[in-house]
Order: sequence, then C-alpha cells, then structure tokens
Amino acid sequence: MTADLATFITGLPKAELHLHIEGSLEPELMFALAERNGIAIPFASVEEVRAAYSFANLQDFLDIYYAGASVLVTEADFRDMAIAYFDRAAADGVVHAEIFFDPQTHTDRGVAFDTVMRGLLAGMAAAEATHGLTSKLILCFLRHLSEEAAFATLRQAEPWLDRIAGVGLDSSEVGHPPEKFARVFAAARAKGLRLVAHAGEEGPPDYVHQALDLLGIDRLDHGNRSLEDPVLTARLARTGMTLTVCPLSNVKLCNVASIDAHPIDRMLKLGLRATINSDDPAYFGGYIGENFRAAAEARGLDRDDLATLARNSFLGSFLSDDEVAVHLARLDTYMEGHA
Repeated sequence: MTADLATFITGLPKAELHLHIEGSLEPELMFALAERNGIAIPFASVEEVRAAYSFANLQDFLDIYYAGASVLVTEADFRDMAIAYFDRAAADGVVHAEIFFDPQTHTDRGVAFDTVMRGLLAGMAAAEATHGLTSKLILCFLRHLSEEAAFATLRQAEPWLDRIAGVGLDSSEVGHPPEKFARVFAAARAKGLRLVAHAGEEGPPDYVHQALDLLGIDRLDHGNRSLEDPVLTARLARTGMTLTVCPLSNVKLCNVASIDAHPIDRMLKLGLRATINSDDPAYFGGYIGENFRAAAEARGLDRDDLATLARNSFLGSFLSDDEVAVHLARLDTYMEGHA
C-alpha cells in the first residue's frame, strides 16, 4: 500500500458501528486493572496473553474474552477501557462510534449494571470533550444465556434507557438462533430502542432471515454468509440494510480463509450497504484503521470504494438525519480535497 493511500484512510472521516468495548481491552490494561483490583488472571505476562490469542473458532475466542473481562470491576475500570478505545479510534479518523457492551458478562459476577453504565458514560463524555468524537451505547444480550436472562437485563436497563440507543445480540451464534430472543427484542422495540443482531457470521443464512423477519432488526452485524443466498443478498441490497463487516475478525476466527479472500469488495459490487469495523480489536490484531488498510490492500479498494464504506457508516448509524447530513458534508469536503 502506498503511503498516500494509508494517509488518506487515516484522515477519512468515518463511524464505527461494530465494536465490543470489552474486546478493546488490551493486555497491558488488563494486567494493570488486575493489579489495581487484586484479581488473579490465568496469564503470567502480557506476552503470554498475546500468545493465547490464537483462535480456532468463535468459542475459543469467547473463552479468553470472558476471562479478560473479569478484571473490570469499578466505574474507573470501565471509564479507562473506554477512553483507551476512543483515543485509538480518534487517531484512526473515527468521528462517531456506536459501541456494544455486554452487561451480563459483568452483572453475573456481581458488578452492578449502574457501575458499568456510569463508567462507560464517563469515558464517552471524555472522548467528546477531548476529540469531539460522539458515541452511542448498544446493550447486547448474550445469546448463549436464556431469554429470561435477557428480559432481566432489559429490566435492569430501565433507569438508563435515555442513554442507551439500542439492543443487540452477540456471543456464541451457532445453536442460538435469533428466534430465541424474538419476544425480548419486541419488548425492546416497544421501549423505543433500535435493534441490531449478530447473524451470518458463523451461523447460516437462515439466521439472517430470522434476524430480519422475527427480530425486525434495523442493522445487521456481520452478515457475511448472506452471500450464500442470492435472494437474501438481493433483499439486503434492495432494502438498504447496513452490514457491519469486520474483515480482520473474520480472518482471525477462521470464517474467511484469508484477507485476500474477503468478500468486502463483492459486497460493494452487489450494492450492499457494507461498512468496515474492528469488532474486538485487542484480540483480532487491528483497530478500524488496520481493517481499512488490510481490506484495501488485499482487495484493491480505491479511494471511491473507501469513501463509500465511510459514507455507509454514517447512513447506517443511529444519528439523526441532520447529524448524518453534517457528517456526509464533511466527508464530501474531505474527498474534494483529495481528488
């Protein structure tokens, strides 16, 4: 990749729509928080943690992900983790982020829902004050847990609904189809929340159909396997459904053979509203800038392709129409300056 294109990608105004904040916990901060909170973790060094980041599948990743999250205990822990992510995102040209958080990962081990919220909101406020980077929160239900547990989490969220933009569905996909959570998603919709769900990452295209038809999602997280179903692909393109694609994650979790085989360019050619995101960057070897650069180099994306991906990120966001228009105008100005 030329230095000019790399610089262009860094400066390209963009939104990140698929980021698990717990997945941005770098080994260095993990160790610092473990020491601060007196928590034993199953790793002797930062190097040992990084060596463990070799996954055969999604479940292998989740096992170490949940172990790492155990060091998050206080409001300050969640704030520091969020600030560390936003600092990196701002350096990569992110001007708006809609971040996932997994409250059940924390409440199930005795950390109060309110502690998680106050810490993350403090980090979000710091990012806006420091970088002008706006953000929204999306509460994710862990799909390997029960629908009843998801309803309990939604009840815990009640006092904070004015600070939560939507709900999502993550964790182990295979064996936990979207239909399992249809009622809780309907309840969330009734409360005015937007809806997203992981589907078509490891799960089959049928999971995407379920997410669309039974959950009524506003945005599709991953969605790669939709390409196996031409009718579904056409539907996604026709309706303008946003796909939050995570190239380096797809490769790391062995859902795509290599970055050279990634379908991001095919998605654009098929008219899909695809975006590029980092997923769990501390674990998958790259924040959003690395994902853009890797995809551009491997799939020959040009500046217009990259601008389309950035444009899609704003169009697929949960910002107001007026806010989206401001970001699109800023993007247009950037492109005019790099004609």
